[in-house]
Amino acid sequence: MLAIGAAIGARAATTAEANWPQWRGPLQNGVAPSASPPTSWSETSNVKWKVKIPGEGSATPIIWGDRVFVQTAIATGKKVEAPAEPAAQPPPGPPPGQGGQPPGGPGGKKGPGGRGGFPGGAKPTETFQFVVQCLDRQTGKTLWQQVAREEVPHEGHHPSDGTFASPSGLTDGQHYFAHFGSHGLYCFDFEGKLEWQQDLGKMRIAMSFGEGSSPAIYQDTLIVNWDNEDGSFICALDKRSGKTLWKKSREERTSWATPLVVDQGGKAQVITAATGKVRSYAVATGELVWECAGLTRNVIPSPIADGGMLYCTSGYQGSSLLAIRLDRTGDLSGSDAIAWSYKKNTPYVPSPLLYENRLYFFAVNKGELSGLDPKTGEVFLDAVPIPDLSGVYASPVGAGGRIYLVGRNGVTVVVKPSAKLEVLASNRLNERFDASPAAAGKQLFLRGKELLYCLEQNP
Repeated sequence: MLAIGAAIGARAATTAEANWPQWRGPLQNGVAPSASPPTSWSETSNVKWKVKIPGEGSATPIIWGDRVFVQTAIATGKKVEAPAEPAAQPPPGPPPGQGGQPPGGPGGKKGPGGRGGFPGGAKPTETFQFVVQCLDRQTGKTLWQQVAREEVPHEGHHPSDGTFASPSGLTDGQHYFAHFGSHGLYCFDFEGKLEWQQDLGKMRIAMSFGEGSSPAIYQDTLIVNWDNEDGSFICALDKRSGKTLWKKSREERTSWATPLVVDQGGKAQVITAATGKVRSYAVATGELVWECAGLTRNVIPSPIADGGMLYCTSGYQGSSLLAIRLDRTGDLSGSDAIAWSYKKNTPYVPSPLLYENRLYFFAVNKGELSGLDPKTGEVFLDAVPIPDLSGVYASPVGAGGRIYLVGRNGVTVVVKPSAKLEVLASNRLNERFDASPAAAGKQLFLRGKELLYCLEQNP
């Protein structure tokens, strides 16, 4: 069966596909099927508008109709006295992570008790406001802004890579669900009225690299994966009330991958990728359908699926890409349920892209692109360097017959989806991009460290 994006039901598919309702878009594979954004731009060309977003955040912009939703964490300047802690300096570690999804994966050796690694960000001593902004899509003007919560974060993050607003929210076209991880899950209507809120607890992220996993949605069910160092679980909530429908414990430590919902044989499954195992749960009950080992540590990229096949990647302390058949049950580890695997140049942070029957992904966090046949695993691009692209945390997007590759150095390279690398344009803006882009209609939305750009071809 065809794997579908979690936000898309049969009655709403067309509307959802015309927007960017969640992390990785309407199909949860990085594709905007009805979008055709511009190919080229600069600070003086094809910028419909750009606005400064207060605070910090690397969540993907969420687009629906005439509205753009952005999540951010704003420092208030209100200080509290920090508890006394021994000073420590981190040794060199692996390349830090992404924005737009998680702010990087941990590294280093295990410390006492196996909880391990070098210390992360400093203990926060300042109050932050966790904020949802709703902008007018045509002008960038703020329609409303709501403070979901104000508090001192219980743990820090690495300031060069993480933020306190890295998880992305999502929408069903009537409500916006803002996810701030340890700082709460909130449901707003499109006018900014708070409908409900839910507190799922406080995560302890490995080495304080920051939180990042975003929720998924299927019909009236929200699904949150809560992998951390203290009691991991996955839970389903009623989107109308926020009440817990089911909750299942997980034998996992910290991961940052966002769950994927697929329709397999007429039944919805939610799939999680993590260090221990990839697992599939029945959306209706939380019952474990299947599990499969084989990824590396500290899984960050989100899984994608199509044509009855699931693709999971990881790229820290090794490389792993598994193509898993979805029509199975039980423990699939090492079985013929794994159609093929690939152990080279897989992504550490950016998620893969499945576009026009080809599977694309970056090598670690570098501007090197690989392309494989999703049916066979045959390689047609082998970590090919992308000109001008330096440092990649954002996940690639496919739209309008083009692939958009965004680097931290402000460059977006547009390439043709083909068996050979064909660069169509290289575009530079005066920003640093950690967040993954969003495409809808004729527009591309790029969230930088300070600015949000809406790019559209000038008339």
